[in-house]
Amino acid sequence: MGLNDLAALGIALQESELLSYEQAWTMPKSYYTSPAVLDIERERLFGKEWICIGRAEEIPNPGDYMAFQLCNEPLVAVRGEDEKIRVMSNVCRHRGTILARGNGHSRRLVCPYHHWSYDLEGKLAGAPRMDAHETFDKSTCRLPQFASEEWRGFLFTNLSVDPEPLSPRLAGLDRQISNYHMEQQKLRWVADEVWHTNWKCLIENFMEGYHLSPLHKTTLAPVNPTKLCSHFEPGDAYFGYNAGYSPDYPRSTRGHPDLSDAEVVNCVMFAIPPGLVSGCGGDYSSFICVQPETTDRVRAKMGLIFYGDGWTKESVDHAVELFNATMAEDKTVLVDMLRGMASAYHARGPLAPAALEGPVLDFYRYYSRRLGEEFVSGA
Repeated sequence: MGLNDLAALGIALQESELLSYEQAWTMPKSYYTSPAVLDIERERLFGKEWICIGRAEEIPNPGDYMAFQLCNEPLVAVRGEDEKIRVMSNVCRHRGTILARGNGHSRRLVCPYHHWSYDLEGKLAGAPRMDAHETFDKSTCRLPQFASEEWRGFLFTNLSVDPEPLSPRLAGLDRQISNYHMEQQKLRWVADEVWHTNWKCLIENFMEGYHLSPLHKTTLAPVNPTKLCSHFEPGDAYFGYNAGYSPDYPRSTRGHPDLSDAEVVNCVMFAIPPGLVSGCGGDYSSFICVQPETTDRVRAKMGLIFYGDGWTKESVDHAVELFNATMAEDKTVLVDMLRGMASAYHARGPLAPAALEGPVLDFYRYYSRRLGEEFVSGA
């Protein structure tokens, strides 16, 4: 990306903080297509912000683990004997071999190469045939540990040293969704995919209701039509909108008894950037954990969580089918959209009003607060 493109992006981000929802424009294409921009995002956002890695219930018992990668760091989340979840380096301290893959259960993390092993707190438990080494102290050898935090059943981690806690920054959002009790909803379906689009395109798509009726005519529009969407005030670490349920759409359950009548017929669509988007409903909710691989490849860990135990397989399967059909429609458009951005004739366009595309502007503003100076100073 040339200096002119960098300067143009910096100016556009500054404008996003000044213009109203009725005046806002989309970002220049370099925002989505530049490898230099992605390098900054990986270092300054995914390398320093709180990133959602899934649901805490994925590792419910002591010894359960979940391996994953954040930026270029192989990590593993482990539930210890004390029931506490720890996020640790997934790299053996001997020769750097990856310790664990996928999800599993073990009382020790054992390196497949030389069988060095680590307990559930990351302490070295065994190093075969290393007693004769004169300068190696096994008692001080352990896997590096990273900050982790659970919020409403979601599990977050942060690669920064001593980061600011996440939960206080989500207080406004927490009040808004508290009666839905997402922490009591149970994970009944999860899948990992790679989408061939930019990670910000995926988040923007999930977080705006303008496209619900035009794109999802037979899938999501009968459930959450565009006309029932409304914007809500963002916080520093979250943003979103309300997607009302059509009164003609049958619901499987009302949800938690704490829900008001108005909350029952509303789905709170929220983002905790840069790595989580969720649709919070009373009966069931959806989420996507987002991580970029390249400018046109993004890893998406998708899941559905359900309130209550009375769900039949048929009802769960129907919810999964609806979600997958909707995502398939989104995926097709997002792949084509990124191709369109490569056009020499691509230009910035106006954003629709707050009720329709307000969260897109909120995302720009979040991004500008975190990275805007990087582009202005770089220019």
